[in-house]
Amino acid sequence: MDISKLNSLVELYFKQVEKIDKKKSFLTWLKPEKNITYNWDEVTDKIYKLSYKIKSLINKGDRVLLLSENRPEWLISDIAIMNSGGITVPIFTTYAEKDYEYILKDCSPSLIIVSNNKQLKKIKNFITSIKVISFEKIEINSQTFDQIFNETFESEINLDLQRNNLACIIYTSGTSGNPKGVMLSHGGILSNCEGAFELLQPLIKKKDPTFLTWLPLSHSYEHTVQMIQILLAAKVFYAESLDKLITNMGHAKPTIMTAVPRFYQNLYTKININFEKQKGLKKMLIFLTLHLGKKLLNKKKFNFLEKIQNYICEILIRNKIRRQFGGRLQAFVSGGGALDRNIGEFLNAIGLPTLQGYGLTETSPVVSCNLPGLVKVDTVGPPFRTNKVKIASDGEILIKGENVMLGYWNQKKSTEEVIDNGWLKTGDIGEIDNNGFLKITDRKKDIIVNLGGDNISPSKIENILCLSDQIKQAYIYGDKKNYLVALIVVETDATKEMISKIIENINKSLTLIEKVKKFVIIDKEFTIDNGMLTPTLKLKRKEIIKNYKHQLEKLY
Repeated sequence: MDISKLNSLVELYFKQVEKIDKKKSFLTWLKPEKNITYNWDEVTDKIYKLSYKIKSLINKGDRVLLLSENRPEWLISDIAIMNSGGITVPIFTTYAEKDYEYILKDCSPSLIIVSNNKQLKKIKNFITSIKVISFEKIEINSQTFDQIFNETFESEINLDLQRNNLACIIYTSGTSGNPKGVMLSHGGILSNCEGAFELLQPLIKKKDPTFLTWLPLSHSYEHTVQMIQILLAAKVFYAESLDKLITNMGHAKPTIMTAVPRFYQNLYTKININFEKQKGLKKMLIFLTLHLGKKLLNKKKFNFLEKIQNYICEILIRNKIRRQFGGRLQAFVSGGGALDRNIGEFLNAIGLPTLQGYGLTETSPVVSCNLPGLVKVDTVGPPFRTNKVKIASDGEILIKGENVMLGYWNQKKSTEEVIDNGWLKTGDIGEIDNNGFLKITDRKKDIIVNLGGDNISPSKIENILCLSDQIKQAYIYGDKKNYLVALIVVETDATKEMISKIIENINKSLTLIEKVKKFVIIDKEFTIDNGMLTPTLKLKRKEIIKNYKHQLEKLY
């Protein structure tokens, strides 16, 4: 399929349907009481029926809000909304009440698709006069999917859509202030699919692509991934929850998985804790696996003995680890933030290939990614051929291409501030190495400027602190101060003395201005529910300061 000649995401789906074995398994939800698999024929039939219903309820260009956990009906709804001439507005199931109220007012949807009563309760107070469709029977008057799928309908494919038409409005997770509605076009997402297809070619030739999806589909990363899944004619499994992810991997046996750095950080910590418990020969083999794996990753040649040792490590350590993750994994793909180099090296070395990429909602979202078999863990890989990347005079990364957003919904001034002559200002600082690989070195907005005028990246230090088994979360503070301090969330068995020693050791590897002079241990974790993490698990710095400023200031 020539993606560059497709007009819309709707066309992408129906072109694939023409080619595919329609009885082939497509979408499966792994929730035990809901466990059901739909084949391509069943999904297509449901898309036609839902499209016909939605078209009768909205006008062309109307916004349709989609609020649901990850499940097969999510993809069905998304394609059906676009096929009916509507604009999908997916929203996170973990927003605060004020965010739901703001988004509903901001995008003014004429129709809402909601999964169940649990999700309905989050928006019920703000939707008194809006039409509602629901996956399941809910407590207010709505048409359910079962009712709609039993009605008569006409099979129509929307052929009027063009690449520059608005496909969806994806609201950013709002690390500061209200969420912004990012307007993404059909062509922008298709352009991203084209870049991803070229990246994944070496992997899909080997095995039938199978995905396990857990990152919210309302996130721009996973939203585009579902279009890539269609393009690859992949089997898609929707995970029960983050807690059940490893169990679900054993069932789904994915070949490709996408996730944000926090997932890989947690994975690194869990595996490392297990490694630390080992003794004797097993511990020695683990050390050897890591040593040789990193050497292999950095393209260094093995001598004869090392080849034999690596073969033994492959059989006894790496294969065992792979089996815990389903045994078919070709690649983890990391995006949505910077992945610590140590974590990238560790996962690749133990037999879990991890490709770090880079992107943002405003670029549909992927800009660059490391390549299978050619991983440079301190970079985010070469840019996709479908977009251009350059570095501004102040080091800011600029992006140009069809994948750049159409703008922010209802925010002309904010749009003009970030797009200059077609170039998107990312807010990230970076450089391009001699091989054309992009490297992220800082975040323009999150930089701490100390009293001496030095620029310090708090996220860099936070990531290093969280590599410790005893530190669950960390927040660095020190803008306009003469030294840095930290909020620390610890694992249950950690003492203040242990944390002091950990920070003391970490400080040895940091520059003078980056050293953490004082810290305070806090009882509560930063979570989505308490408003201190975004739905994509990034720190909400303004909220953290608001809650802990008094404790932080006492450290000075």
